[in-house]
Amino acid sequence: MKIPNIITTVRIALIPCLVVAFYLPLQWSNYAAAGVFALAAATDWVDGYLARKLNQATAFGAFLDPVADKLTVAVALIMLVESYADMYLTLSAAMIVGRELVISALREWMAEIGKRGNVSVSMLGKIKTGFQMSAIFFLLLAEPHGALADAAMLVLYSAALLTAWSMWVYLKASWSELVRDI
Repeated sequence: MKIPNIITTVRIALIPCLVVAFYLPLQWSNYAAAGVFALAAATDWVDGYLARKLNQATAFGAFLDPVADKLTVAVALIMLVESYADMYLTLSAAMIVGRELVISALREWMAEIGKRGNVSVSMLGKIKTGFQMSAIFFLLLAEPHGALADAAMLVLYSAALLTAWSMWVYLKASWSELVRDI
């Protein structure tokens, strides 16, 4: 197995560690959970960088990398929804997870018809991911309803807006194919 694929696999293995750290009945569990999440987020960048730098890109890695990202984000958001019990955080989390499901299905379908390039990852998607990962990290780190949490919520709301915008961009790029035979 190539190094980037090992790193991606480790990121998936970090998900149960994130959950355990989050629920530890210890005063510092939020720091542990934020640290595990930060490590997972960093490995996302590292595996992609190494795949390109070492010329070790594989079909397995191309499949597993976005799966690892989406699983990590979804699990973290589910835990935060429970912990914060806030309607706006819940709506933002639902928008982020829902968008990931829609765009994953759209990419799969576009690939089946040979038009995957129409919905490839864009700079807007990368910016959205940066906002999302930052917000989740700080929400895991912060005490709910403190100043840091309030600031991180604003970043999450921004991520949710970028999420909706990027979904609109992807749907617009594929719309003619989607409605071709209605």
